[in-house]
Amino acid sequence: MSDLTLPTSAKAVSFSAYGEPDELRLTEEAVPRPGPGQVLLRVTAAAVNPLDWKIRRGFMQGVFPVNFPHVLGLEAAGTVVATGPGVDSWQIGDEVFGSAVAAYAEYALAEAATLAARPADLPVATAAALPVAAETSVRGLGLLNLKPGETLLIHGAAGSVGTLAVQFAVADGVRVIGTAGERDQEALRSLGATPVRYGDGVIDRVREAAAGEPVTAVLHTSGAGVLADSVALVGGPERVITIADPQEAGPLGVAFTSGGSADTATEGLARALALHAAGTLSAPVRATFPLADAPAAHRLGEQGGGRGKIVLLP
Repeated sequence: MSDLTLPTSAKAVSFSAYGEPDELRLTEEAVPRPGPGQVLLRVTAAAVNPLDWKIRRGFMQGVFPVNFPHVLGLEAAGTVVATGPGVDSWQIGDEVFGSAVAAYAEYALAEAATLAARPADLPVATAAALPVAAETSVRGLGLLNLKPGETLLIHGAAGSVGTLAVQFAVADGVRVIGTAGERDQEALRSLGATPVRYGDGVIDRVREAAAGEPVTAVLHTSGAGVLADSVALVGGPERVITIADPQEAGPLGVAFTSGGSADTATEGLARALALHAAGTLSAPVRATFPLADAPAAHRLGEQGGGRGKIVLLP
């Protein structure tokens, strides 16, 4: 545990009814104490994910029920201020980042095994925006069992998951074709992918970009109505993975993946840190907001568009 005297309560953003962004309120919540294998973070940055606003709107009640009041937030960067029983990997004062629980707050719990040390030259907002996207990328690519020289199509390649998946796949020697809007084409090209514009006729443009080489796998991170054509493109559903559309995936036999493990979480952070150390990591932050402006952050996120994560700074 910490030698510091921790407060009994601190600021957090919670909601007590499903609905619009204004349901998010800055409140005082009890500061949790870490259990076995956990640490308590003084949060310096917490990222906003699409899942957050879907939960707030009540879209996820069937698979992610919550008790009110509920504090959102899945990932954070911060300082270790307390450790639970059995934790010897982190010390008080360590700067870390990774998955966290109820991270829209001044203090949040995290599993010690899923955290990574934050290098001093990695901005806190960037660090907070990495864990979910990095874990999801590693998990999706791992399920596709890609080999060097294969060609991978990533739908939504300019999104937070897509951007990291492109970088991880390219580093593994995989050729990547990525769909994105017109304004993100050059950004994808700079990451080593061949960009194609999404929208009507996208699969024809993918075939043209493949230049006669077979597309052997598809990672679908966003975009509606493209899974059936993706299955046809690779000749079956076995090497098509979606993280975004379980409804369309089911009838097609396409696997939908959600949720990860400590192993994929730590591997994702390790891979992101390797890119950072090499000076090549691209993980844009779209905007930052004070914790009290969480409603504005959610409104921006629900508008869509823009590249990179939205981050709250407690």
